[in-house]
Amino acid sequence: MGEPVKRSVAEHQRTVLAALEPLPARDVPIGGAGGAVLAADVRSRTPIPLFDNSAMDGYAVRRADLIGAGPDHPVALPVIADLPAGTGERPEIGPGTAARIMTGAPMPPGADAVVPVEETDAGTTTVTITAEPAEAAHIRRAGDDLATGELVLRAGTRLTARHLAAAAGAGHGSLPVHPRPRVAVISTGTELVDPGTEPAWGQIPDSNSYLLAQSVTEAGGAPVRIGAVPDDEAAFARLLAEVSPDVDAIVLSGGVSVGAFDVVKAVLAPLPSMWFGPLAMQPGKPQGFGRLADGTVVFALPGNPVSVYVSFEVFVRPGLRRLAGDTAPLPRPVDAVAEVGWRSPPGREQYMPVVIAQDGADGGAGLLRVRPSARRGSGSHLVGGLAGADGLARVAADVDEVSAGDRVAVLWGAS
Repeated sequence: MGEPVKRSVAEHQRTVLAALEPLPARDVPIGGAGGAVLAADVRSRTPIPLFDNSAMDGYAVRRADLIGAGPDHPVALPVIADLPAGTGERPEIGPGTAARIMTGAPMPPGADAVVPVEETDAGTTTVTITAEPAEAAHIRRAGDDLATGELVLRAGTRLTARHLAAAAGAGHGSLPVHPRPRVAVISTGTELVDPGTEPAWGQIPDSNSYLLAQSVTEAGGAPVRIGAVPDDEAAFARLLAEVSPDVDAIVLSGGVSVGAFDVVKAVLAPLPSMWFGPLAMQPGKPQGFGRLADGTVVFALPGNPVSVYVSFEVFVRPGLRRLAGDTAPLPRPVDAVAEVGWRSPPGREQYMPVVIAQDGADGGAGLLRVRPSARRGSGSHLVGGLAGADGLARVAADVDEVSAGDRVAVLWGAS
């Protein structure tokens, strides 16, 4: 029997995204909505600013009282009120009077300009003013920024600090968002031990569950790190049944190839909703994807750390972004120039962990310069080299060698 036909990276990405829909929206208090994707347009519930207010610390005046005022023609006015920001007072500013006012305080009735304190003697009972104010000087008008009902944020926006500030200013205490996907992370392999413990002969530290849990966080999800589990089919099946009701997706590493102890494939391959097979990529050839019987999404990744990292960036991150409501979940590559050459396996799309070789651009071409982050390239076991990687250089399947000066596409950081 020949080797199964390899699915392309693009085909697998399409399969993953076609199987997923954004999680149902819910209202979330604005303080907890950062990083989530907005599920509906948000319009201003109030004008911004809410009311006419002072843009300066100074004095609220009637401009007509100060026509011709200047250093040689000072005008003295009695101060009838002191108006800090947040005041509820509304004193009437009649002809020949003024009120001391702070930045952000509501403009009092009758006043039509503000004189900055720098153009006065800063008096508290009587103020001497040495400048004629311009019409409506230093007044922020109600609705200057947004009127009631105007669009503040569009659906599909991933909410940052500035978005939350705008929504709060527009009168919203909560926002309709797609929740962060809850993602269980499980590493399989009897050989895995907790990091920091002394491994026995044949054992290795479990780095995958930590890599994946932090990657889920950086992708906007909420990880539930289960950690390492041994190669025991019955115990693994029980664990999945326990975990799946409480999460939106499960990410597994290890046990997806054709070995005698590949527990993930042994337990999940019989399910009609699961797919396992080779991909035309390096690293990350063996992959699995589908759903458990209860509908929980499962990403089954290879076990070697570089393969896990690559698989997450190419398949899992877009999938989680899709669950979170992102309308453009696939990574966006940038053009770069290879600083050194390297080999790529023919017929397989390669993802080489790379480091940015220098800040700035290549010789006027405006392109980043990159080189492999590990001395031995993209070997799936070279976890140490991941620490220096800034991104992944993507090499097409029909290219078997990258030469210095060649252009490559780079998935840069969390692009």
